[in-house]
Amino acid sequence: MFRPSRRTVLTLAAASAGAGLLAPEVLADAERETHGISSFGDLKYGPDFKHFDFVNPQAPKGGVFSHSPASWGFNQNPTTFNTMNTFVLRGDAPPQLDGIFASLMSGGGDEPDSLYGLVAERVRISADGQTYRFVLRDIAKFHDGTPITAADVAWSMMTLKEKGHPILRVILRDLAGAEAEGEKLVKLTFAQGRSRDLPLTVAGMPILSKAWHATRDFEASTMELPLGSSAYKVGRFEPGRFIEYERVKDWWGEKLPVAVGQNNFDVVRLEFFRDRDVSFEAFKSRTYTFREEFVSRTWATQYDFPAARDGRVMRKELRDETPSGAQGWFINTRREKFRDPRVREAIGLAFDFEWTNKNVMFDTYKRTHSFFQNSPMMAVGPPSAEELALLEPFRDKLPAEVFGEPYSPPVSDGSGQDRNLLRRATALLREAGFSLRDNKLTDPRGQPMTIEFVDFDNSLERHTQPFVANLRRLGIEANIRRVDSAQYQARLKDYDFDLTIRRYSLSLTPGESMRTFFGSASGREPGSNNLSGIADPVLDALIEKALVAKSRPELTMTCKAIDRVLRAGRYWVPNWYQGVHKIAYWDMFGFPETKPRYGRGAPGTWWFDPVKAARISQG
Repeated sequence: MFRPSRRTVLTLAAASAGAGLLAPEVLADAERETHGISSFGDLKYGPDFKHFDFVNPQAPKGGVFSHSPASWGFNQNPTTFNTMNTFVLRGDAPPQLDGIFASLMSGGGDEPDSLYGLVAERVRISADGQTYRFVLRDIAKFHDGTPITAADVAWSMMTLKEKGHPILRVILRDLAGAEAEGEKLVKLTFAQGRSRDLPLTVAGMPILSKAWHATRDFEASTMELPLGSSAYKVGRFEPGRFIEYERVKDWWGEKLPVAVGQNNFDVVRLEFFRDRDVSFEAFKSRTYTFREEFVSRTWATQYDFPAARDGRVMRKELRDETPSGAQGWFINTRREKFRDPRVREAIGLAFDFEWTNKNVMFDTYKRTHSFFQNSPMMAVGPPSAEELALLEPFRDKLPAEVFGEPYSPPVSDGSGQDRNLLRRATALLREAGFSLRDNKLTDPRGQPMTIEFVDFDNSLERHTQPFVANLRRLGIEANIRRVDSAQYQARLKDYDFDLTIRRYSLSLTPGESMRTFFGSASGREPGSNNLSGIADPVLDALIEKALVAKSRPELTMTCKAIDRVLRAGRYWVPNWYQGVHKIAYWDMFGFPETKPRYGRGAPGTWWFDPVKAARISQG
C-alpha cells in the first residue's frame, strides 16, 4: 500500500509557520513533496488522479446498507456496546466507530500498500525520513463545522500515544513528537531506527478535536457521541440491538479523489446478535441485507429458503488476495502449565482437522499452517540462504527444527481419534514431566491438568467438542466455558483464559502490527493482540529487522524467518482457511464491475438500487 512515488517529486525547503512554497531558486534538497506515501516502489496513482479505478464515480447516493459486524478492533464488541470511546481500553464500543474520524491520508484497495491525501493535501518528507510535514486542506472540518487544524493533529497523535488503547501505545512508540508549525502545517518527528511503515500508520490514525476534548476526560467510558470528521457520524442506536452511521450530506471530502464513488449509503446499520443461528434467521427475514458467511455448514446447507431460491438473495465467493490470517485456538503461555512447548504441541495433536473438515465443514477448508498463510511470506521448505543469514546469529537460542522444514500440524487418519497422534501427544506430555494417575493427567507437583476453552459464541462448539473429547482421552480435564460477550472481552483484556479462538490478519506489508501480535512488550500490556503471551527476544530482534526492511524481497524473507520461529514455538492450535470471502446479500445493491483487489468492496464502493429494492419488496 504505501509507496513513495518516483515519478515526480518536488524538493522543498523546510517551511516555517504560515510560510508558503519557496521560489524554485531557493529550493533545497532537504525535503521532497508528494501527494502519497508508500513502503516500496511507485504509487499507482499520480498527483492528478481523479478517483480509484475500482469505484463507479457516478455511483448514486442514498438507501441503507445493513449488516452484522464481521470485524472489530481496539475495545470494540461485536454483540453489544456501553461506551462511545473506542480509543481506550475501558468499556465496550461498537464496531466501526473509529470510522467516523478522518485521517491525514487514506488508502487505495488495489495496491498492497498506498496512502493518498485526505485531510492532508500533500506531505513533505525530510531526506533522512525522520520528519514528515503534512500540509492540511483548508476545507477539512469536524462535523460541528470547526476546521481541522495542525494543533488537532498534533494533539491527537501524542494523546493516542500516551493515553490510547495499549495497541495504539505500542504502535506509536517511535513517534518522537508532533507539533503545529502553522494552522495548516503539522510536523511529525520519528525516532531514529523507527519502522519503515510508522509514518504510514500515523498518517492513517484518527484525527480528534483538541477543543472538544479540552473539557472531557479522554480515558473515560462515556455514551456521549464523539465529534468526528469523516463521511459518517453516529446516528440512531440502541445498545445490544443496533447502531446506525449516517452519511454527512455536506461532507467536506466528498469530491476528493480518495472518496469519489465511495460512502454511497445514507445509512450503514450494524445489527447485533448474541447467537449466529438467530443472526442467520434475521438475515433470511431481511432484518439486515448483507452477510459475510463464516460457518461452512450454513453456507452448504441452509441457503435453500424461498428468497435464495428465487434470486432475491444472491450469493458470491470473492477471491481473497490478502494473507488469510492466523485463526486458531491461542494458548495462553503466561500460565505455568503451558510454558513447555512440548505441552503445547501435545494439545495441538488432539485436534483432528481432517475429521472436522469432513464431518463439520463439508470438506470446504484447508488447514492453516502459518501465521502468514496464503501469502509469499509463509515459510516453505528448508530455509533459503537469505533466511539462514537472518537466523544463524540466533542458532544457539532456537530449536533445531527452525533450520529445517517449518513445523506443520500432522495429517490425521481422519478417524476423529488418531491413535498414533494421541500416542505421540502422550509421549510429549511424559517428556514434559506429566504422568497419568487414575486416568487423570497430573503435573510434576501432582496437580491435575485442566484446560478451559473460553468463548462467547456457540457457532464453533461443534468444532471444539471433538477436540475436547480427545484431550480427555489424554487424561486432561477439558471443558468449554461460554460467557457473555462483555465478560469475554474483559477476560481477554486481562488474559484470564487457557485457550480461546480468534482470527487475526496481517497485511501484505506487515509493519507495526507485528509488534502488537508477537512482540514481548505487547504481551505484557493488557488488551493486546498478543493473546499467547509470546515473549521471545529472537522474535523481537527479527521483527525489528522486518520493520526497517528496505525492499519487498527483504521484508518477505524476514517474515519467512519470523514464521519459522513462531511455528516452532507451538503458540497456537491452527485452524483453517479458504482464501475467499463468502458473501450473501438481498439483491438491492449495485457495485462496480471490479472490486478492490485487496478487499470485498462492500459497503465502501457499493450503492443502493431502488429499482432492485422495489422488485424485492414485490416478491
